[in-house]
Amino acid sequence: MVDLADHAPDRYLERAFEEALTRRVATTASIAAAVERLPGRRGATRLKALLERDAEPALTRSEAEERLLALIREAALPPPEVNRRIGRHTVDFVWRDRRLIVETDGYRFHSTRTAFERDRIRDAELTAAGFRVIRVTWRQLEKEPLAVLTRLAQALVPVA
Repeated sequence: MVDLADHAPDRYLERAFEEALTRRVATTASIAAAVERLPGRRGATRLKALLERDAEPALTRSEAEERLLALIREAALPPPEVNRRIGRHTVDFVWRDRRLIVETDGYRFHSTRTAFERDRIRDAELTAAGFRVIRVTWRQLEKEPLAVLTRLAQALVPVA
């Protein structure tokens, strides 16, 4: 991990870090031990920053999720949990404390009658569980990223 961290782009390193933890190839303790053994290495410094971050690294499943996560971070919005289970569903982004879920939808995977019906059932079940669901399309992310951020920021405002 330290060797990879010497040269890998930030997001690539973050994904590798998360993947290593998910697959149990490494633990936070083993990575921390490597960082301690090699304090002068650039990679050790970058890994230490990942270990100390408040938010967990986020393993995304699509380019749309990757883009939305980058927008969220650039805007310094509260970090979401990414690809987490809520009931029987794995949702793209969730802020449990705000009871908010955001789903990213590409036309390619959500344009059939079956997908349309499945998405409505999913939203109804998540709403019944007490969550608000916002759907963001690939086109919105590409053409209107500031509008997406504005809607998201408004939805994240705590209700008094």
